[in-house]
Amino acid sequence: MTVITEIKDFKRIYKNRVPKMFYDYCETGSWTEQTFRENSTDFEQIRLRQRVAVDMEGRSTTSKMVGRDVTMPVALAPVGLTGMQHANGEILAAKAAESFGVPFTLSTMSICSIEDVAEHTTAPFWFQLYVMRDEEFITNLIDRAKQANCDALLLTLDLQILGQRHKDLKNGLSIPPKLRPSVLMDLMTKWTWAFKMLGAKRRTFGNIVGHAKSVNDISSLASWTSEQFDPKLDWDTVKRYRKQWDGKFILKGILDAEDAKKALEIGADAIIVSNHGGRQLDGALSSIRVLPEIIDAVGDKIEVHLDSGIRSGQDVLKALALGATGTYIGRAYIYGLGALGQQGVETALSIIHKELDTTMALCGEKNIHKLNRSNLLIPEEFFQKYS
Repeated sequence: MTVITEIKDFKRIYKNRVPKMFYDYCETGSWTEQTFRENSTDFEQIRLRQRVAVDMEGRSTTSKMVGRDVTMPVALAPVGLTGMQHANGEILAAKAAESFGVPFTLSTMSICSIEDVAEHTTAPFWFQLYVMRDEEFITNLIDRAKQANCDALLLTLDLQILGQRHKDLKNGLSIPPKLRPSVLMDLMTKWTWAFKMLGAKRRTFGNIVGHAKSVNDISSLASWTSEQFDPKLDWDTVKRYRKQWDGKFILKGILDAEDAKKALEIGADAIIVSNHGGRQLDGALSSIRVLPEIIDAVGDKIEVHLDSGIRSGQDVLKALALGATGTYIGRAYIYGLGALGQQGVETALSIIHKELDTTMALCGEKNIHKLNRSNLLIPEEFFQKYS
């Protein structure tokens, strides 16, 4: 039996247990995947400054994210199709996050619905919103999130147009999978996944089917989703949703200082420095590389969070030391979910927490709020300006 000590261990198990099209959905970026790769490799360029002979008793990683107490400043990011990585995946991930004491964010494109997750959890979760052309559907979706006591709305700004992801196109990704010969052959080797999916609460987009006009089955869902992402999304639209939502309001997909300033102007509580995990604009800079510039632009007037590329507690520490007040993991917890369900997510969070705590101690810090650039060794050219 595999002894799991790092996130990579989960990834190996996950690859063997989940159908190829869903593994590839998680493990892919757009176009050449340059940004997808650099999200992780840029973290590796930042080194750590070791300090010794410092009293390390009484260490604390507790913090707050948009006013919410957290065991560590790490939230589970919104990931579409989570319920296809493991049966009832969103429910299991939300329960794991609640048990560990960190926020869970439900995607608009989840398999289990807002109501499904609320039914199985007691802690409030966050809801991620994509802006779509059907304004009535979006208004109702926001109302449903309110009724489920979601305490933050996370609006994604960088998916007006879908980036081209070659593997998804080649695999013919669909929900549920189209049972063509190659898919059937793959599923025959993933019988544990298939058996669990037979007993799943849902196997299609739970937030959409039965809620959007004329979407009552798989065929109508496909045509609806292909037309719905709204390319007209602008800052006036963002302002409208800010007024409609009276809870914490988070904007995801910020990679430019000017956009960060606009987010501040419209009254967002936090921004997430993110390139959608390298799945949208290939060739964009990694999130960690642009983080300091964005923090310099908005100061402490708004919380600045980061996602894309985090695979360890050391990555979390580096983001915090550069000024982020919160971070998000997506693939890191999906590996655990696909491998071992709820237990896998809880273990993934424990691994990241232990890595964060141990690294913080070896850097000579005992309180997570004391982390700063002096804990890091950064190459001179790392934050070079591009013209």
